[in-house]
Order: sequence, then structure tokens, then C-alpha cells
Amino acid sequence: MSVPAIDIDGLTKFYGDVRGVEELSLSVPEGELFGFLGPNGAGKSTTIRLLLGLLKPTDGTARILGVPVDDRDSFLDVLGRVGHIPGDPRFYDDVSGRKTLDYFAGLSGDDRRDELLDRFPVPLDRPVRAYSRGNRQKLAIVQAFMHDPRVVVMDEPTSGLDPLVQQEFYEFLREERDRGVTVFFSTHILGEVREVCDRVAIIRDGRLVAVEDIDDLLARSGKVVSVRSPDAIDLADFEFPETIDARIEPDGSLRLVTSGNYDALVDALDGYRVDDLEVRETAIEDVFMHFYDEGGGESGGEGDGESTVTDGETDDAAEPSPADAEEPADA
Repeated sequence: MSVPAIDIDGLTKFYGDVRGVEELSLSVPEGELFGFLGPNGAGKSTTIRLLLGLLKPTDGTARILGVPVDDRDSFLDVLGRVGHIPGDPRFYDDVSGRKTLDYFAGLSGDDRRDELLDRFPVPLDRPVRAYSRGNRQKLAIVQAFMHDPRVVVMDEPTSGLDPLVQQEFYEFLREERDRGVTVFFSTHILGEVREVCDRVAIIRDGRLVAVEDIDDLLARSGKVVSVRSPDAIDLADFEFPETIDARIEPDGSLRLVTSGNYDALVDALDGYRVDDLEVRETAIEDVFMHFYDEGGGESGGEGDGESTVTDGETDDAAEPSPADAEEPADA
């Protein structure tokens, strides 16, 4: 049986008494596009930092390509086969894109640099400070993949990319998956989850709430029913076992996400005067909102892209990611 590309077992991180993630366990096989979703503060960025060895866990462990992230000597070798796109890529602003890539090539190699630059071109001889947000993101993509990694960990990888480049990137990710590359990425763009993910994990308040095959999740997601009535609608009338989400909108209408039991729905509606009724297929946003909303009052310990912990609470929280490292002055 092959070793998972990513294996997380009971991973826990507390910042003092504030939970970042707790008892997180999941496994990602080689050659899978794996999405990692959750609302702001859910624990996504903390998980990525733990996975890359940038934070020390309070408990539990994580392995990449079979090597524990806390085995420093062995894990340094593994990092040469790992690519990373942080949520806010930062490079040394006074250095050109070309020299930036030269620097990363010296760390891990650049066998695929020319191929990637043809696909995601950037102004190589211009200093990075002159780059647009999209060009910075493309530079981050090139540096993450140019050494031909086996595993790539990404945090909001399409931020700043225009729609055409996004589509090109999605196609590229599918090609990488077909080559056996494992991609683990967090995102807020639910449309790209439908477009590229094989499976998705959903995290809320630092705890894993679901790991789902994306096709299975969408197949059983049901329909969205919108009802407008001059009568006051009682949500209790629509509490069927198949109800995924039910709420009264600000205009007093009913919005119901249901995976079946339409006879019961018709019977419930018989008690109301109906001015307008709409039934549509579930959008992916509808599928995930019930995961995000349930029990959402408790706050996790981190935000996406920046920690809620002050510098005095932990030393390792401020450690930069590989793509955030500044180049030496002579680069």
C-alpha cells in the first residue's frame, strides 16, 4: 500500500488557551487535488503552517511523503520535493523577477522554469516592486512548480489572477494531478472547488467537520426552494430530515435547501398562500453554507493569512514561509 502524500494525525495547535486547530486528522493520496475550506478564522492557515513545519504543533503529527514534519533533518530533504504558494506572496522588492527565480533555483532547482514562464509570463527584468498583484501571483506559481515538486501546498493560489489566467491555472493543476502531483490548497473561491477538486475537507472553529468527494457532495446536495408568501412563515413547518438549511430572508420569504421529501414540502406549503415559488439546482455556495453556519459562534485561533496571536505569545507564529524569505543583499 502506497504511503499517502500528506498524512495528518490528531494535529493540534493552541496559542495559549486559544485554539488554532484541534485533533485534525486526514489523509491525501498521491495525485489528488485536495481542497481545504472553511470560513475566516477556521484554522486553514494554521494547518498549512503546521504542515510545512513553520509552526510546532501542541500535539499530534503530520507527514509529507512519509516523513514527519518534526523530524527536522529528514524533513529538510523532503522540502526539496515540496512547492508552496503562500496566501500573500512576498519577495524582495528591489530584486528582479529573474534574480528572484535564480535564488529559488539555487535552493531547489528549476528544471521547469522556461516551460512555466511560457505559460505564466512575468516581466523578468523588472523589479518585483513594480509588479502588479497578478504578476506577483504568477511569479509565486512559477517558483512553486519550477523544481518539479511531488507535493504542492497552496493558500488562496488564484488571488489576483485575471479570469483567463485562472482558467489556465486550473488546467495546469489538472495536468499536474495526471502526472501524479499532489496539490493541497485552501481557497475562498467555491467555484474553483467545483472546477478542480477531487475531494474537499471542511474545517470550522479549528475542527474538521467533513471530508467529502466533491462529486458525491454535489450529487446529494438537493435543491434550493424560495417561497414568497403574505403569511408569516414558521420554520418549524419545514423541519424535515432532508432539510439541509432553512432560513427566513430579510424580506420575509423562505429559503430552503433540501435533499428530498418533496411531498412533505408540498404538504407544508399547503398551509400558506404562495405568491411566488422558485425551485433551482443547488449552487456550490449553498452546499457549503450549512457547514459554515452550524455552531459558528465559537471563534478559532487564526485568520486566513495572518495570526490573531500577538508576537509575545509565540515565537514560531511569526516565522516566514519559504516564498516570503528575503533574498540576500547580493542576489
